[in-house]
Amino acid sequence: MRKVVISLAPVAAGTPVDAVKLAEDVEKSVAAGAAMCHLHCRMPDGSLTPDTSYMITCFEEILKRTDVVVQASTGGVSEMNIRERCNPLDYEKVESASLNGGSTNLGENVYINSFDDIRYCADAVYRRHILPETEVFDIGMLHNMKLVAEEQPFAEPQLFNLVFGHKGGMQPTPEMLAAFRSFVPRDALWGVTHFGRDNWTFLAAAIAMGATVVRIGFEDSAYLEEGRMAEYNYQVVEKLVTLIRAMGLEPATPMEAREILHLQRRGGCADA
Repeated sequence: MRKVVISLAPVAAGTPVDAVKLAEDVEKSVAAGAAMCHLHCRMPDGSLTPDTSYMITCFEEILKRTDVVVQASTGGVSEMNIRERCNPLDYEKVESASLNGGSTNLGENVYINSFDDIRYCADAVYRRHILPETEVFDIGMLHNMKLVAEEQPFAEPQLFNLVFGHKGGMQPTPEMLAAFRSFVPRDALWGVTHFGRDNWTFLAAAIAMGATVVRIGFEDSAYLEEGRMAEYNYQVVEKLVTLIRAMGLEPATPMEAREILHLQRRGGCADA
């Protein structure tokens, strides 16, 4: 039976983060069917920072409770340079990390990811044997990654996260999903994020089209149904699991996700 990897991004931008409460929510989310946890490097007040100490505290609290796949973000709109954004990669338990595929308008902000930034991050994850999940906000970014992969060593198979719903980017319509999906390399894995999600039909379409990973969680949306928001992330995961099972599929466990995504054992670190 086909398995779908549920990636949980549990922290909404700019909101305070309590490591213990977060870990309890992630634990319940994994019990419900999530396999991966995606965190930015934040201070307890929710602001982005190059200091990895509180991100590590959060992941350590989470890992006391569950064997979830650890995914660190190298993104987010901030004043940090790419070297500072890649600081989380030095946490030895990171198994996967975001790799942004280019620059875009992200809401009212300009989200800058130059080719030098892309190359630096791609090299950093490659040398650490961390799986890059390439975040792509428009079709041209797929071409960006093709160029980078021709210039330097890169993980195979590639994993793309097709991001929809941001003001200034691709919008979550079946037509845009079909167009975007048609340009993903044939031998690559892919998944979706629906930022600002106010319905579940787009995620259902992506799963039906073969998405390997579906990202969910408060970083993107707390919407459960019309007029109702989730109080905890695990409620959003439960909703997605119900959808997946209604389609005759199953959510992947953390260990199954590692097999599907060809992840290195957690804690492995190269000569970076």
